[in-house]
Amino acid sequence: MLHISCKKIGFFSLLLLLTAPLMAQIGGKDNYNFRDFNRKSYYFGINIGFNSSGYKLQQSGFFINNDSIKVTEGKSEVGVNMHMVTNLKLGEYFDFRFLPGFSFAQRGLEFTSVSDSKVIERKIESVFFELPFHIRFKSEPYKDKRMFVVAGLKYSYDVQTNSKSRKSLIRIAPHDFQYEVGVGMQMFYPYFIFSPEIKFSRGLGNILIYDKSQNEARVLENVVSQIFTISFNFEG
Repeated sequence: MLHISCKKIGFFSLLLLLTAPLMAQIGGKDNYNFRDFNRKSYYFGINIGFNSSGYKLQQSGFFINNDSIKVTEGKSEVGVNMHMVTNLKLGEYFDFRFLPGFSFAQRGLEFTSVSDSKVIERKIESVFFELPFHIRFKSEPYKDKRMFVVAGLKYSYDVQTNSKSRKSLIRIAPHDFQYEVGVGMQMFYPYFIFSPEIKFSRGLGNILIYDKSQNEARVLENVVSQIFTISFNFEG
């Protein structure tokens, strides 16, 4: 699902770039609310959304020769995001955005045993403190609406990593750096800007902490986070 979602984001981003020249020709019409907000060099808001979090797995050399686990898979689960929004204009078409906040996520790992094909599931519940930094490119406005694409980097720290419920699970590093890409639309109203957007995030490094005492950890070489997010911005 995350792979398909990434393709959709790429498609909408390309569509925005292709339609931007057309929007520029007609962009001056009926942008009453946009003109008021366009005078501001910065503004603030909140971001609320839902995430589908999972892992991209790479099996280790031990996996090939082990006689207890025959399949390992990552399982996506649904969570909730809540962030503050700080938006700084960088000219007419670009913004710098900083969105500190929290993400409540649940991710899973599934192992299928060789002996009886029984599926063993390991769920990891996390509360992430996140610091995303984005650059946003916006199209010309039309009737108080404009499309945008966004890209950037995000640092996240799992504040729940030391909880007692996590000690028996596969160990995952609490620190993670990810890249993010997304697409969305701004809708300008008299008192606020409403912006739905979709984003795809993927980790830049391996977050598995190897533990040779756990057979499930020994069959894995690489664990990388990947997240699909649908969110709603309210800014003004």
